[in-house]
Amino acid sequence: MRLLILTSRFPFPINKGDKLRAYFQIIELSKTCEIHLISLHDHGVKLSDKEKLEKYCKSIHLFKLNKLRVFINLLKTFINNKPFQVNYFYHKKIQKDINDIIKKINPDHIFCQLIRTALYVKDQHKISSTIDYMDSLSLGLKRRISISRKLIKPILQIEYQRLVKFENLAFEFFNNHIIISKFDRENINHEERNSIKVIPNGVNIEIENKSYKKEYDLVFIGNLSYKPNIEAANYIIDKIIPLLKPLYSDIKVLIAGSNASNKLKKKNSKYVTIKGWVDDIKESYCMGKVFFAPMTIGSGLQNKLLEAMSLGLPCITSKLANNSLNATNNENILIGNSPSEYVNQIRRCLDDRLFREKIGKQGKKYVVKNFNWKDINKDLLTIFQT
Repeated sequence: MRLLILTSRFPFPINKGDKLRAYFQIIELSKTCEIHLISLHDHGVKLSDKEKLEKYCKSIHLFKLNKLRVFINLLKTFINNKPFQVNYFYHKKIQKDINDIIKKINPDHIFCQLIRTALYVKDQHKISSTIDYMDSLSLGLKRRISISRKLIKPILQIEYQRLVKFENLAFEFFNNHIIISKFDRENINHEERNSIKVIPNGVNIEIENKSYKKEYDLVFIGNLSYKPNIEAANYIIDKIIPLLKPLYSDIKVLIAGSNASNKLKKKNSKYVTIKGWVDDIKESYCMGKVFFAPMTIGSGLQNKLLEAMSLGLPCITSKLANNSLNATNNENILIGNSPSEYVNQIRRCLDDRLFREKIGKQGKKYVVKNFNWKDINKDLLTIFQT
């Protein structure tokens, strides 16, 4: 099968959830498909990063988003009623080039990641196609509105309403539809949403938790330019650590991930270490006794939880984050919804080594059984072939 994959970001380096998903999809699908990758980007793609994908792709086509055109497109948002992030990624010049590529390759199937790319293939009626919603972007934005500043709320409200409509509209462009979880599927506003197939994210089950020194009591990992992760990091620092300090005078917390702002870095302290991008993120996970992700906003399946659990770390998170993961509280994950509940769960882990090892082992067993890329991408290939 000649498979054309269209992404709004180049899938390497793996520092965002959509890039991770596309990267592992490409690796597995390349075993049985001839992959042709089209990726948009706005910051350039390093040759070394491109080489990471070349071994899996027959061809790679990169399109840089022109900053002036992006600005003009965003102004068009006020008159064309499309979401900002759809206008941001759609350029007529790129459309022409993509049309030429599709005509030349003549793929058997087109696979688009996120509604951001949907307009590029909406008129390709003769070629079977699939849209990967990933998660409900409108749902994630709706949750952000409640914590945003008053001046920004009206703009976000307009974007939310447009995202709801466009998620519905984009459904009509494609033959097949996938999404990351049942919970996100329920928040796609289309009468046939139950036909959307759930294809979750996975974990690399070959990665093992080697013997790392446990330098930190708690760790939180994530892209630190992503609003839900910024909120979680600040929640840990401002709400949780003050409650832990009287109980554990030497409490150590690691917050790591790419693109940490200077504002966040200034919160480094005796108790909190904030690191930016690290070459081996697995090492950062494994340096902690407990993985703590108190997510208050966002949508979709949290890769950070899958990765931490696959490494045998006991995980504490919110009911919100567990909606897509669907793990079992007190069996393979620990759930909290307030500072006091989180502190109680943290104390259970830090005070009882056997208990945290039990939760860690059960969590790893759960994700290895339900979330591995090999099985997940077999299901995805089956969808393409229907």
